[in-house]
Amino acid sequence: MNYRRIVTLLLVLLAGTCTYAQSLDTLSNLRTKPLGRLSKNHLIDELYHQIDSLQKAYDSLYVEYQSVIQPVNVVDDEDIIPENDVNDTTAFAADYTPENIDSLLHAFYIQMDKQLTSFDFESMDRDTLTSSIPDSVYIARLNKINSFIPLQFNRYVKNDIIHYTEKIPNTTARILGLAPYYLPQFEEIFDEFDMPKELKAMAVIESALNAKAVSRARAKGMWQFIYTTGRRYGLNITSFVDERFDPVTACRAAAQYLKDSYMIFGDWQLAIASYNCGTGNVNKAIRRSGGKTDFWEIYPYLPRETRGYIPAFIAALYVLQYYPEHGIVPAQVSLPAHIDTIHVNKMLHFQQVSDNIGIPMDVLRELNPQYLHDIIPGTERQYVLRLPYNYTGPFVEKEQEIYAYKDTVFFSETAITKIKESGSGESGGRIVHRVKKGETLGGIASRYRTSVANIKRWNGLRNNTIHVGQRLVIYGRNAAPKNTTTAKSSPANGNKTAVSGDYVTYTVRKGDTLSAIAGRNGVSLTTLLNLNNLNKKSKIYPGMKLRIRKAQ
Repeated sequence: MNYRRIVTLLLVLLAGTCTYAQSLDTLSNLRTKPLGRLSKNHLIDELYHQIDSLQKAYDSLYVEYQSVIQPVNVVDDEDIIPENDVNDTTAFAADYTPENIDSLLHAFYIQMDKQLTSFDFESMDRDTLTSSIPDSVYIARLNKINSFIPLQFNRYVKNDIIHYTEKIPNTTARILGLAPYYLPQFEEIFDEFDMPKELKAMAVIESALNAKAVSRARAKGMWQFIYTTGRRYGLNITSFVDERFDPVTACRAAAQYLKDSYMIFGDWQLAIASYNCGTGNVNKAIRRSGGKTDFWEIYPYLPRETRGYIPAFIAALYVLQYYPEHGIVPAQVSLPAHIDTIHVNKMLHFQQVSDNIGIPMDVLRELNPQYLHDIIPGTERQYVLRLPYNYTGPFVEKEQEIYAYKDTVFFSETAITKIKESGSGESGGRIVHRVKKGETLGGIASRYRTSVANIKRWNGLRNNTIHVGQRLVIYGRNAAPKNTTTAKSSPANGNKTAVSGDYVTYTVRKGDTLSAIAGRNGVSLTTLLNLNNLNKKSKIYPGMKLRIRKAQ
């Protein structure tokens, strides 16, 4: 079947530039069997289905080809997409050398198909999968799961359960192999926050428990934080460290995000949905639905991808509980049963540790994925080093020798400068540019000494279209206009007055909300409320003064 002809036909039909009969005849000619007399809606559904099937086949073959010819290096040290390759999946490929082999686990992910890591929520919304298992069995099993979050059953949930258990059982087995290592840690964190432990399943649908996952939108780590949200929730992102790749630290940030969202919506399913599309889109769906606050009632008004997020979440919880009933055996994964945490206050290179106590480099990288260049910059602040428990004693015994071993080589000025200069491009300064009449993305990129691709990536833009008044976030050491100086206050920020210490005073404007103010100023909603002795029901009004902690 000709993929291009199907796409063209669909676009033409939707645009109304050809007749229904012509469309039906064309599609029938592409198939081995005639379609008969279908309604226009059924024809469109059939076209979508054919496109999805072809795209999945292409994706599967492409991933397999890449794993053999040029395996993906998910370390992504430079964190920059070339402008011409912003929509090209091969932009994330790198040479497979000993220096960038992260671990046996990461090589394991390179070999695995990416079907679940890139879960296709949109196709699950359209498809209808079938199984020999009666619906009554699924319903009974879901009802037996002790969950604080409601676990409904419908065709969308059924699709995802079948997808996990029957369409990608090998991938599911690999996830189940990782689950005993990661999920208990996540449960403990959510328990600390007094939140439902079932939220642990979000890491399954976000990344398939891949600590080094990187999405096209540059969301990173097991919990898939984009740069701005990660920084807002306290994740450290520098040239040396990206805590989005630390599953435990990122889980704490995710817990805080979900807690803030729950304070806004008072519903865990809506809070979970907001993790996918943002609180703004959920609020928009609530308004469009006429004020309804149930996920399934606002379902048609949510972004298409987000519609499939809760069904996938429910399906993931189902699979974690009932995988034996489907004959799925967890894969064997070489992760240590027990680990210890060492606090590091000096510069430390993984090679120093490996050469002195004999721990393999790939194990160090596997347990400490947040350190981008095998270096723990302990002189900046205290960091942690995770070691298998059987290596803790040798490390403590040889600690001074380890720190002194080849330190002038690993931490020479040249080596450190090179790493800093090849930083992510996301770390450093942050400004918000408001688009003026006549401006273009190219002109703005030139003004701030960055690329169009970076601006599009930082702001989630799919094309080069911008409009007057639009706010664009700009990052990097050069995040200041050429030939200008940065003043302490500007017209765009005239309502924010700097005060002594680590705080600023924000003057509330008409139309402001507490969540919007927190987001614009890079702090969490909980932090803003606590600092000003407010709660989620507190009213704010124009002219009101709020104390805000300065962004670090």
